[in-house]
Amino acid sequence: MTLPPLPRRRPGRAVGLAAALAVALSVGAAVPAHASPADPALADALTAVLDDPRVENGTTGLRVVDEGDGTVLFDRHGSTPLIPASNTKLLTGAAALDTLGGSYRFHTDVLLDGEVSGRGVLRGDLVLKGYGDPTALAEDYADLAEQVRAAGIRTVTGRVLADDTYFEQQAYHPGWDPDDAPYYYAAQISALTLAPDTDYDSGTVIVETSPGTDLGEEAAVQVVPASAAEYVEVVNRTTTVAAGEDSTLDITRNPDTNQIVLTGRVPADDGVDETWVTVDQPELLAATVFAEALADEGVRVRREVAEGTAGAGARRVARDESMPLSELMTPFMKLSNNMHAETLVKTMAAQSGQPGSWTAGVALVEDFVADDGVDVTGLSLADGSGLARANRISPTTLTSALRAFTDEPWFEVYRTSLPVAGVPERFVGGTLRSRMRDTPAAGNLRGKTGSLTGVTALSGYVSGADGRDYVFAMISNYRGSSPRAVEDEVGVTLAGWTAQTS
Repeated sequence: MTLPPLPRRRPGRAVGLAAALAVALSVGAAVPAHASPADPALADALTAVLDDPRVENGTTGLRVVDEGDGTVLFDRHGSTPLIPASNTKLLTGAAALDTLGGSYRFHTDVLLDGEVSGRGVLRGDLVLKGYGDPTALAEDYADLAEQVRAAGIRTVTGRVLADDTYFEQQAYHPGWDPDDAPYYYAAQISALTLAPDTDYDSGTVIVETSPGTDLGEEAAVQVVPASAAEYVEVVNRTTTVAAGEDSTLDITRNPDTNQIVLTGRVPADDGVDETWVTVDQPELLAATVFAEALADEGVRVRREVAEGTAGAGARRVARDESMPLSELMTPFMKLSNNMHAETLVKTMAAQSGQPGSWTAGVALVEDFVADDGVDVTGLSLADGSGLARANRISPTTLTSALRAFTDEPWFEVYRTSLPVAGVPERFVGGTLRSRMRDTPAAGNLRGKTGSLTGVTALSGYVSGADGRDYVFAMISNYRGSSPRAVEDEVGVTLAGWTAQTS
């Protein structure tokens, strides 16, 4: 199968997830909308919005409730379990704040597994042990190397061992399409990983390309972080062509390898293109970057990087800690980072004393939602991000959960983390920054987007023109044209609404 091109100059996570499977949901008999007697006119308005051909080719569920008293104001297919895509993160993020706490920090340790002589010679191995930090950057591994040198270590007779055993060893979810494996949104999930940027795209590297100096030359290529060039193999089959020609640049990673292949034409007047590419075994990438940092600090490691664990007598010599979870919630939710969601699922499991696995983690998320008094009929989770097409959530479950979350002590952190409609700043508007601009929803509606092939979703919170607060959830599993524009119409209708009581 020919893979689609990797995203270039990625604008954010608003891009649709490149899933190869089609949605095959039959159109059921229409469920008539109903509303609280308090405002039947709103039901009529929303019914008119949903009277759109793009809603007819599949199943669209929409439920709207009053945030204050829970009155159901509109419901169409609300109880139908649907593929939620990234709306799954609404449950994962809340469960993480409740289970781990906003002050929770990931960490990465360096352990000495051997004896140290008076001359700073470690006769044994340095063990780099990860505890799931998805925010670890090259400079964080440089800081760990500096701590090792400050502890007096000058030579390591053994190896740098990558220890990722805090999580299960299944790094790629069995429900994800294998053809998605090279793409930044489907990176392997390891307890020891590295991000190349401050969006914290863990498990990836950035491939930067620019035109060659002369026509006919290969494009210039750089890998970020630079030390990752020691881990990946770049195969450059590009050609620089005349200015004004179309670019045909394609970048992919060969399956089960770290061979990144570049092909196609690069026009001479192109600027710098950036493509995020996943790596195989990200724990070894992290250890390689750490080993390079040790060398920069003058610490000599005599043997090659490998996977392994520390012995019982190993002792910690260095530690790096992440930002607190309350801060990580912003890049996670605003940019809809799949890898953060999966890391949180596995971390919740590991912190509870269970294996750091998808199975244990999603069970904790489901239990958390049920324990909050939410109707979980039909709720079935396979992962934490929504990339797996086996996930099922109903609009009823989402609105019930979103309303229940408003009573939690961590709700303000949660609410702030959600994308805000029509606000162009990436870390405010997030995946909604280009939607509903110059409408009553702009700067008002806070919600989570969701996108897969044949799936679009938007759920969250919005205030009406009269100050009434609404909780809403809309999920569409469709064929043909996307009803995403209808989601925006729903949001704008609610944001501009003044209640008409009888």
